[in-house]
Amino acid sequence: MNIQRDPGPHLAAPTSQVGKPLPHESALLHVTGTATYTDDLPELAGTLHAALGLATVAHGRVVKMDLDAVRAVPGVIAVITASDIPGVNNCGVVVHDDPILVDADIQFYGQPLFAVAARSHDIARRAARLAKVEYETLPAILTMEEAIGAQSWVLPPADMNRGDAAAALDNAPHRLTGFASVGGQEHFYLEGQVSYAQLRPDDTMHVYCSTQHPSEMQHLVAHALGWRSHQVSVECRRMGGGFGGKESQSGQWACLAALLAWQTGKPVKLRLDRDDDMVLTGKRHPFQARWEAGFDADGLIRGLKLELASNCGYSADLSGPVNDRALCHLDNGYYLDAVAIRSLRCKTNTVSNTAFRGFGGPQGMFMIESIVDDIARHLKLDSLAVRQRNLYGESDGDTRNTTHYGMKVEDNILPQMLSELAQSSQYAERRAAIALFNNNSPIIKRGIALTPVKFGISFNATLFNQAGALVHVYADGTVLVSHGGTEMGQGLYTKIRQIVAEVFGLPPADIRFTATDTSRIPNTSATAASSGTDLNGYASHNAALAIRERLALLVAQIADCQPQEVLFLDGRVLAPGFLESFADVARRAYAARVQLWSDGFYRTPKIHWDATTRTGRPFFYFSYGAAVSEVAIDTLTGEMKVLRADILHDVGRSINPALDIGQIEGGYIQGMGWLTSEELCWQREGAQRGRFNSHAPSTYKIPTAYDVPEVLNVKLFDGANVEETIHRSKAVGEPPLMLALSVFFAVRDAVASAVGPGSRPPLTAPATPEAILRAIRQGKEQAV
Repeated sequence: MNIQRDPGPHLAAPTSQVGKPLPHESALLHVTGTATYTDDLPELAGTLHAALGLATVAHGRVVKMDLDAVRAVPGVIAVITASDIPGVNNCGVVVHDDPILVDADIQFYGQPLFAVAARSHDIARRAARLAKVEYETLPAILTMEEAIGAQSWVLPPADMNRGDAAAALDNAPHRLTGFASVGGQEHFYLEGQVSYAQLRPDDTMHVYCSTQHPSEMQHLVAHALGWRSHQVSVECRRMGGGFGGKESQSGQWACLAALLAWQTGKPVKLRLDRDDDMVLTGKRHPFQARWEAGFDADGLIRGLKLELASNCGYSADLSGPVNDRALCHLDNGYYLDAVAIRSLRCKTNTVSNTAFRGFGGPQGMFMIESIVDDIARHLKLDSLAVRQRNLYGESDGDTRNTTHYGMKVEDNILPQMLSELAQSSQYAERRAAIALFNNNSPIIKRGIALTPVKFGISFNATLFNQAGALVHVYADGTVLVSHGGTEMGQGLYTKIRQIVAEVFGLPPADIRFTATDTSRIPNTSATAASSGTDLNGYASHNAALAIRERLALLVAQIADCQPQEVLFLDGRVLAPGFLESFADVARRAYAARVQLWSDGFYRTPKIHWDATTRTGRPFFYFSYGAAVSEVAIDTLTGEMKVLRADILHDVGRSINPALDIGQIEGGYIQGMGWLTSEELCWQREGAQRGRFNSHAPSTYKIPTAYDVPEVLNVKLFDGANVEETIHRSKAVGEPPLMLALSVFFAVRDAVASAVGPGSRPPLTAPATPEAILRAIRQGKEQAV
C-alpha cells in the first residue's frame, strides 16, 4: 500500500505551537487502553443496569402489556413505562413528536415500550424479553414512494427557488430528465450509546453521557424529570466516535437512565449492545430525486427542476435542518441560475433518521453530481469538462458567484484546485489509458472520476454558532481549560491545546483539560457542523488572551515598558530588561492579586438566515476539496475495488496538519462505505414487516483496511481562510466525506463502459455488487 501525505507549507515556525503535526492529546491513552470512556468509569456501589423492552410491530397500538414476569425475575429492581415519567415524555429536540417510551401508537419495529433496571446487565436484558404484549397492527409505510403516495410527512414540504426555472427549461437547447437515489448509513461508532446517571442530594442528577451535545441532554433529562436545568449536570470526557449519531439521539438513553435512577434512588447505567444500538438509533437520511435539466451544447446548466425527497423515519428529529442543508448544498460547486426545488420530508414507520457527518450536504451534492454526470454522458463529453464549465465564477465582478439561496461565494478556489489536481494526478493520461484498457478487457472494467467539494461551515440554525470557555492559570504556571466542545476522537482537544499554548508561549504539556461539563460551561452548542474548533477554539483563545493581557500589564509595570512590548515565548516572558519563566510570572501575578482565570466567548460573525424565504448567509465560509478516484469492477460478480485516490483538500492554515490529514483520509473512506458497501435493509413482507435486518456487522458491511486504495495521495491546499477564523484555519470534520463522491462516479464510469457508448446506467447508491450487476443488466436492456 502506497500512502502519500503532503501537508504542504502548513508547518509552523519552530517557536509556534499552532501548525505543528502534534499527536492526539489522548493517543498514548488510546493505544495503551487506559483512556476512560463512559462505560469504563468506576461504578458506584449499588449501580443498576438498564435494558429495554421493544415493540415487535412496525405500526400499531398496545392492546395489553403484561410485565408481571419481568418484575418477578430475581435481581430486577424496577420496571417503568410511559405512565411512570413524572415530566415530559419526549426526547424530540425540534418537534415534540419523539416519546421516550411508547405512550400511544407504536411507530417503528423495535420502539421502546418499557425499561428495566436490574442488578446486572444480563439480568435486565433477559427480563425484558419476558414481557407479554398484545398489539393492534396498523398499516406501515416503509419507503419514500409509499410516503409520497400517502402524503405522509414529518414536516410540511418546502420549496427553494431562484429565477424562472420553467422558462429556462423551455429555452434551453437540450433537456434531460432523470432519477437518482442514495441510501442511508449506520453511524457504527466504536463506542455505542451509553449513559450513567447518579442521583445526588437535594434533588440533583449528574449524568455521564456519551454525547455530542451535553446541554441538550441536560435539558431533556430535566424535562423528563419535571425539574429545572440547574438540577441536572451532564459530563463527557471523550467518545469512541459520534459522527452525528450522538447529537440528538443520545437523549433518549440519558433520559431513561436518569428516570430509573430517580425511581430507584440508585445509580443506573444504560448501555445498548451493538444489535440494539443499530435497531434503535437513526441513520443518515436516504434521499431520492426526480429532476429535469436544461443545458447547452457545452453542458452549461440553464435551468433545473427537482423533487428532492428524504426518508425521515417516524419523527422529525433533526430532519428539518438536515433537509434544509441538503437544499443549500444541491449546488455543490456549481452556479445554478434558474432552479426550482421541492423538498419532501417523508414520514415512514422506521427509526427516526438523524444527523450524520455532512448533515444532508452529501445527499444534496450527490444529486447535482448525478445530474452533471448524466449531462456529460448525454453530450458524450468528459464529465470533468462539464464540471469545470459549471463552476462558480472566481472574481468579485463575476455574475456567476451567488448561490441559489442568496449567499455570495467570495473565495472560490475550485477552478484552481480542479486544474491543479487534474494535472498532478495525470487525469487526462489515465482517462486515455483506462479507455484503452477497457477496449481490451471484456470482464474487468475500469472507471475514473474527478469531483469537487464546496461545503458551507456553520450551523444552519444561527443561534448555535456560539461557544464559551474557561481558562485557569495556576500559580505554578500550568493551565487548565474547560470548553463546550466534545472530543470524539477528531482531535478537538488537541487543537485547542495548541491554540492556548500559542497564546501563552507554553509547551502543550503544560495545558490540560477538564471533561466537558454543563456545570462548568453552560448553554453549549453541539459539537457538530464541523464547527468544534472554530467555535470552542476561538472561545478558549479569547479566555487565554484576557489572562495574558493582565500578565503583560503586570510585567510592563515591573519593567517600565509598554504592554505590547511583553512577549510570551518558549515558556518564558520577555520584555526590555526583563526575563522570567512563565511560572515565575504566574507566581508574581498571584502575589499581586491579579486574576489568573478568565471566561471566553465567541459568536460567529456575518451569518444570518431567513427560514421563511430560505435565503441569507447561513455559512461563515466554504471549505473546498477535490478528489480523483480510479476503480475496477468485475462485470460477472459485481465486485468493486478502488485502485487509487488522489485528494487535494482545503483546510486554510492548518492548526495541526497530522490531524487534518487523518480526518481527510477517514472521511474519504467513510464516504466510500456509504456509497459502495453500507446497505440498510428492512423486512418488507410477512409478520415481521418493518424489522431492521442489517443490525450487526455480519449483515452490514463497513469498509476495512483491505478497502483502502493501494495508492492514496493526500495533499493540503496552500491557502489561508479569507475569513478571520482562529489562525485562519478551516473546518475539516465533514467536508472530506464528500470527496468519496468521486468513487461512486468512477464506479458509474466503469459500469457505463460495460454497457456501451453514450449510456446513462441506472446505478443507485450504495453501489454494492448487486447494484452494479443490476445497473449493467438494466443499462443493456435500455440500450436495446
